[in-house]
Amino acid sequence: MSQNDNESGFVSHLAELRKRLIHSFIFLIVFFIGCYFFAEHLYGFLVDPFAQAVKDDGTDRRLIFTALQETFLTYLKISFFTAFFVTCPFILMQIWKFIAPGLYKHEKHAILPYLILTPVLFFLGGMLVYYLIMPLAIKFFLSFESTGLSTSLPIQLEAKVNEYLSLVMKLIFAFGISFQLPVVLSLLARIGIVDSEFLKKRRKYVVVIIFAAAALLTPPDPITQIGLAIPLLILYELSIFSVKFIEDKKFKDSNA
Repeated sequence: MSQNDNESGFVSHLAELRKRLIHSFIFLIVFFIGCYFFAEHLYGFLVDPFAQAVKDDGTDRRLIFTALQETFLTYLKISFFTAFFVTCPFILMQIWKFIAPGLYKHEKHAILPYLILTPVLFFLGGMLVYYLIMPLAIKFFLSFESTGLSTSLPIQLEAKVNEYLSLVMKLIFAFGISFQLPVVLSLLARIGIVDSEFLKKRRKYVVVIIFAAAALLTPPDPITQIGLAIPLLILYELSIFSVKFIEDKKFKDSNA
């Protein structure tokens, strides 16, 4: 193959990548604009865990904002976050369409399940935050309020819109990314970097790393930290079984 052929092939790959990126960007922008029209409903959905946690405490609760532009910027943030969440499968599909022509048939069969599993695990991580972790964390933080009987003034939460929603979106993103652990470890096993014995022997170190990561990715409270660490430990154990399955399949294929 001549140098001109190599250059033309490289340029065609760049052109294909550029097309996929443009398609993904356009899809993201279209969904961002659509989500903005429903930003108030999305806001209500994200605020619902807080509303449900405080509805029976006998206190007149509200969320406040202290800057004129704060709510507007928060709606933009919510719209972009939701648009990215929804378009993630489409972006993965564009990545797949870019790399698939250069793969063998068995390589396509090996990678395709991970492209399906990635958004599913991200969604499960988000659901865990929304339906379990956030209600428990809210009740934990509200337990430190004071009626003023033992202090000169009562201590009551006046949550800011931007801070609350930033916390929720940060936790959803942190849990969603952390739940990709089985995908990462399985891919590393397929290319021969790790194996099941390696993962078993490093289990005690991984426990420390997971709790340290949970402390960095979540607020400084035991509810969210344990709520992230325990699922990650379970996913790590499941990853060992997944890696073992990959090893057994490789062994059978090599002996076939």
